[in-house]
Amino acid sequence: MRKIVLMIALMAATLASNAQQVSSRAKAMRMMSYARPEYMVKDVKVYTDTMTIYTLSEQVIYPIGKWETVEQFITSSQLQWYREVGYKRYFDSMEVSVNTIRRLDDSYIDMYRSIFTGRVEMLDGKITDPEVVLANGLHPGVTKEEVFAVFFRKFPRSYIEDIAVLKVISGAGEVGQVYTFKGRKLRHIGIISKYKYY
Repeated sequence: MRKIVLMIALMAATLASNAQQVSSRAKAMRMMSYARPEYMVKDVKVYTDTMTIYTLSEQVIYPIGKWETVEQFITSSQLQWYREVGYKRYFDSMEVSVNTIRRLDDSYIDMYRSIFTGRVEMLDGKITDPEVVLANGLHPGVTKEEVFAVFFRKFPRSYIEDIAVLKVISGAGEVGQVYTFKGRKLRHIGIISKYKYY
């Protein structure tokens, strides 16, 4: 009798997990149909509390806009940044000349000027200061609905209710932004990259 009860419990758990996978897949497919055309979304994935959007948009590669120098960005932002210049090692044995700009709350962006594109490229960053606004208009402190409205024309509220992290990744998977929510508000924005620099 115990074996039968154990088998039934195991089958119920398996069915429940399969139902969860189907609903995540269905959410992802429906959200993809709502994606804004300017972001050229190629795929959406949902895993528990994380949604990942794969896009071909340049905005993901240049989240603060296209700049030829770090000074241009600092001047245009009209914010007080503290600048550090040095070399950092990223993902391989090469050391890269990196400019790190910081705010008083310790928000920072690591960037370098690419010899290939002639533009400032993002390497790493974490933005918690609400005064730092990305090129798409997002900044810490906006609501979860405002963040999703940037990437989707519409969306069922129930689909984003459990989402605590939204990742927006370039089509090649080399760069991205990570939007982390606390409750209904955007807590911070992360900038990630896996570039092979130079």
